[in-house]
Formats: sequence, C-alpha cells, structure tokens
Amino acid sequence: MEGKDLLKVNNKNFVVMGVANERSIAWGVAKSLFDAGANVIFTYRKERSFKKLTKILENEQLEATHIVQCDINEDESIQGAFQSIGDQVGTIHGIVHSIAFAHSEDLKGDFIETSRSGYAFAQDTSAYSLIAVAKASRPFMTEGGSIIAMSYLGAERVVEGYNVMGIAKASLEATVKYLASDLGEDQIRVNAVSAGAIRTLAAKGVPSFNEILRHIEEKAPLKKNVTQEEVGDMTLSLLSHLSRGVTGEVIYVDSGYHIMG
Repeated sequence: MEGKDLLKVNNKNFVVMGVANERSIAWGVAKSLFDAGANVIFTYRKERSFKKLTKILENEQLEATHIVQCDINEDESIQGAFQSIGDQVGTIHGIVHSIAFAHSEDLKGDFIETSRSGYAFAQDTSAYSLIAVAKASRPFMTEGGSIIAMSYLGAERVVEGYNVMGIAKASLEATVKYLASDLGEDQIRVNAVSAGAIRTLAAKGVPSFNEILRHIEEKAPLKKNVTQEEVGDMTLSLLSHLSRGVTGEVIYVDSGYHIMG
C-alpha cells in the first residue's frame, strides 16, 4: 500500500495558518500536504502576506483551494474566515496553527523587563488564538479531524533571548491539552509539534539564534539541526489517519536535543 493511502489525506481539506515566507515552518507543512494530495487552504493577516503567499504558490506551481484573510487578534475576523472556508469546502479535516508573535522590545534584555501590554499581546496572539480558531472551526470539523499547534523548547526551558515567547508557548502547550479534552468527544484531536531551531523569519528576532543552532549541532543525538521538510512531514503524520489514536501530546522534532541534560 502506498504512503498516500496510509495517510488518507488525499482530497481532504486542511487549513494552514501562518505562512510568512517560503522558509517558514507553515510552508514546510503546506508542501508536505500538497505532496500527499491534500486540498490546502491558507489564511493570511495583511495584504503583504497575501502577496508573498501567492508569489510562493506561483513559484512552486501549486494551487491553493482557498485563501482567506484572518486577523488572529479579532474574534469576528476568525469566525468570518472559517465561515468562508466552510462555505467553500464544506468539511474541514485539519488545521495547522503556526502563529506566534511578540513585540521586539520584549525579546531584548532581561525577561523581568517585559511590559504588561507586551505580555498580554504575546499571549493573545500566540496562545489564545488557538482557542478562538478551535471554536470557530469546530462546526465544520464534522468528520473529526486534527488541529496542530507549533511550539518550541522555550516553553519548558529557559532559552536566552526567547523571553516572553517562552511563556506564551507554555500557555499554548497547556491550551493544546485542555482543547484535546474538550474536543475529543467530537473525534477532533489536538496536538503540538515542538520544532527544533530553523532559520525562519521569526527566528531572526531571537538575538542568540545562531549560537543556539551551533549548540544543537554539538549536543543533539543526531548531531544536526532539523529541516523544514522534517517538521512538515511529522506534522503531516499528525494530521493524518496514521495518528488517529494520538491527542493532547507535544511531539518533538528537534534531532533529540530536548532529551539531553
């Protein structure tokens, strides 16, 4: 039996949120979904993101099933986006939430200097948004399905320069577990992928990022950093029939780095 048959994602509908550019983790997941024959739907926040996304699709000669605007900080925008997606495709089989943001001033200096407004914004954008997305998409996930959030090791360990984002990711991982409990009766699974360090646009905002990459190559059991494709393929498996018995988990794709002391 071919891999595609085992995955059972062919012609199913998956929403990918958070493609910033061709190097982003969300795009890696989208490519894995396209390769498996899935219908891929994208959301974007601002017009410049839409232009970047359409350019990437054009360059890769790929066609999105639907592209819809969605401001993750506004409930009405989220609800409107998923209503539009539901009207377009009927059933949603999976969602990839690859969205996180903190103000640059809250990623510099000491964590203790985090502003109240910056803390709230990072939480709202990076963690609460998953709740809002799950709530808006639930009516259209009538055949069960899978919701995947993207996390990072900074959720459980202090990573220099990650600061308030580490707290937001810790909240995100707890949110995954509580949503998994709520949505399990609908056969909707909720998991997180904790990806290793990858050279994304977001990673540039972490001052110590290059040092982190070198350290992982030295310490990780596989002696290498992970790739966009590796994270994409693991996410694909969590979206697919292969992981139908898994929910409420944080799956590490980091060359084993997180197990090291």
